[in-house]
Amino acid sequence: MVNLPLQRFRPCLIDALKNYDRARLAQDMAAGLTVAVVALPLAMAFAIASGLKPEAGLFTSIIAGFLISALGGSRVQIGGPAGAFIVIVYGIVQSHGVGGLIVATAMAGVLLVLMGLLRMGTLVRFIPVAVIIGFTNGIAVLIGLSQVKDFLGLTIPQMPADFFGILRTLGSYLDTFNPWAFGVALASLAIIVGWQFGLPRLHMRWAVWLRTAPGSIVALILATLAVWLLHLPVETIGTRFGGVPATLPAFTPPDFHWADARLLLMPAFTLAALGAIESLLCARVADSATGGARHDPNQELMAQGVANFFSPFFGGMPATGTIARTLTNVKSGASSPIAGIVHALALLLVMLAAAPLASSIPLAALAAILMFVAWNMGEWREFTRLKTYRIPYRVTLLAVFLLTVIVDLTTAVEFGIFAACLTFIYRISSLTRSERITAQTHSELAGHDDDIQVWRLYGALFFGAVKLVEQLQDHLPTRTLVLDIKNLIYVDNTGAEEMESLLRACEKAGVRLIICHLMNQPLDTFRRSGLVDRLQADLQPDLAAGVATALAAR
Repeated sequence: MVNLPLQRFRPCLIDALKNYDRARLAQDMAAGLTVAVVALPLAMAFAIASGLKPEAGLFTSIIAGFLISALGGSRVQIGGPAGAFIVIVYGIVQSHGVGGLIVATAMAGVLLVLMGLLRMGTLVRFIPVAVIIGFTNGIAVLIGLSQVKDFLGLTIPQMPADFFGILRTLGSYLDTFNPWAFGVALASLAIIVGWQFGLPRLHMRWAVWLRTAPGSIVALILATLAVWLLHLPVETIGTRFGGVPATLPAFTPPDFHWADARLLLMPAFTLAALGAIESLLCARVADSATGGARHDPNQELMAQGVANFFSPFFGGMPATGTIARTLTNVKSGASSPIAGIVHALALLLVMLAAAPLASSIPLAALAAILMFVAWNMGEWREFTRLKTYRIPYRVTLLAVFLLTVIVDLTTAVEFGIFAACLTFIYRISSLTRSERITAQTHSELAGHDDDIQVWRLYGALFFGAVKLVEQLQDHLPTRTLVLDIKNLIYVDNTGAEEMESLLRACEKAGVRLIICHLMNQPLDTFRRSGLVDRLQADLQPDLAAGVATALAAR
């Protein structure tokens, strides 16, 4: 019976509250309120772009944001809806409805908890950078493309989920272009961009005060006031969704046929994998920004899982760690998960008190916010630097990018990881080599070129590099074969089997096989395969001893 070492459930909040005082509480409350202001427009925008009602984003930020901060493994990470989920969530809603999304998200939550319990948090770091950049840029393109409808004010009854379908639909409805909506979107985008790049250079007292407010909330307020005061003919949250309910999230059982749950296994796996990648990358960024204690990746995964399991049953959507809100939290002086908890409670109070005001928010302004998010989300400089990388890296990044945009994220990630594995296998196998030791370096071998061969092996003897041993079998000496494997750092089961095959070939040809300098890992593999017992006296501590043994047996 195998005993798996499971992760202990210990939220970071427990240790963060040690020696907690009023000064830190004041800092965390200020940071939490600041993050809430940033999260408010993003939460609604992400939900609408995902094909859900705006309150779904708010409920997610409140419920999942609270649970991720209270139970997570990072002191400052902020959880909530993220742009990376938009494409996946929209596809699930279109194919399986909201009930299917609830089931898929809950299943992803269970997977995340299991990943944390089994201490798989560090495995996420093994996903190649090319894959991460490729699908991140692909998602950014799809987010931007999905917002063209509201940015231009097009009247489209139903948007498809696939890339070419979106292009065809946008082209078919260009005649419904609304110049008022386009003007609101363009002005909102200009405010957001100007707020980030222009306003910090102003030094007036009022400008210094305004710099603390995020550009997205400023653009949202100004656009809402303009539409309301001027009675502009643009679509708002109220006209499309009937407003945002000023009520607490209620339990929502899924309206779904459980017999179809098997169809959601792959979407659930995609949500879990993407959520794990996003949250742990975000936590690493937070560690770098704070320079403080490192996060616990396994505890973070368990917290993400709990949040994603409960959130959808109360009207929420998938959640993960969010880099923009987390960095805002850090820059605002947060010192513990209390800031994230305050952020969730502040959003709850805003929703209960100011929900009627949300009805006047123009969708064009939210589209502008998401356009800006999509632009900041992408690693566009990587495309200009592709020529400096090797061909496998370029192919992997571009293929994942194009598959994400044209096909879907699941296919893209699967291909990316598969291509990265093939590239890794090829590179490691090319590093595995052999070197013939001759009389030029060991004078005592002079005159024994035919009856004694001495070889030194380098690299890793695994399933992708067994050709090396096969070549030795094809050119055996007449009397003794000496192998120095001091520089052989790894041997897998296939490599051990191939060494057994070499031993059998030597025995059949009447050739003695001597192996020198077995390191820990190869020794353990050979011992488990029984090769050590079969060689017995033909295992030597170093090359000199191996050559001496071969010469003494003349």
